[in-house]
Amino acid sequence: MSDLVLSETRGAVALLTFNRPNKLNALSYALVDRLMAILDRIEDDADIRAVILTGAGDRAFSAGADIAEFSESVRCGPDAAVKAFVRRGRAMTARMEAFPKPIIAAVNGIAFGGGCEITEAVHLAVASERASFAKPEIAIGITPTFGGTQRLPRLAGRKRALEYLLTGDSFSPQRAHEIGLVNQVVPHGQLLDAAFALAGRITRHSHLAVARVITAATRGLNVSISEGLAVESEQFARMAATRDTREALDTWLAARSSR
Repeated sequence: MSDLVLSETRGAVALLTFNRPNKLNALSYALVDRLMAILDRIEDDADIRAVILTGAGDRAFSAGADIAEFSESVRCGPDAAVKAFVRRGRAMTARMEAFPKPIIAAVNGIAFGGGCEITEAVHLAVASERASFAKPEIAIGITPTFGGTQRLPRLAGRKRALEYLLTGDSFSPQRAHEIGLVNQVVPHGQLLDAAFALAGRITRHSHLAVARVITAATRGLNVSISEGLAVESEQFARMAATRDTREALDTWLAARSSR
């Protein structure tokens, strides 16, 4: 059986590809487990400074959970479904959201359900003009389970998020950009180039500083502003003691004095 998640490294960037194109890259339990294992390896690899996620084939980034698989868990009862399906998916999106290296979704097609929730959870996203987004869980009588009822309202605002959560209607990449779900919309043939260019604009900076910014923004988002500012101060203090900060300051001062 082919690998469910393809992995290749281009310079300091790991490109991960969901590899179930005949199933619209649906998120089977095995695929999620494989993705989590790869992220564990990437976190420990000092040479990899950023991650790009995309989908195999021409149709989908990910159409969401493997409904045939998780429906079997549902038939075993709520406890079994929560353990096998909900906890697994929530662990995946939480891992992405808090990952210390930037994760960029390169959304090449359908991003429905869990595929949309991955887009919500990662740090940045670039969408092809062919991409399409939806929160269709309500059509099969369930709520989103990988964080979609929580992250989309935080990104888009309560009323705009509820429109898609309650109707299940799909929306365009341009609309995804308007509501803050993606950073850019680009021609389909330029998708990976745009994602790698965005990664390059980040990896030129200190990887320690990048990790501290991600931590401050992620942890601070869900607390009061005073608590968030305390998180920010903590992350600054951790950086101020590093060689990366001293070298960056020396470089900046030297460049300024030479003008």
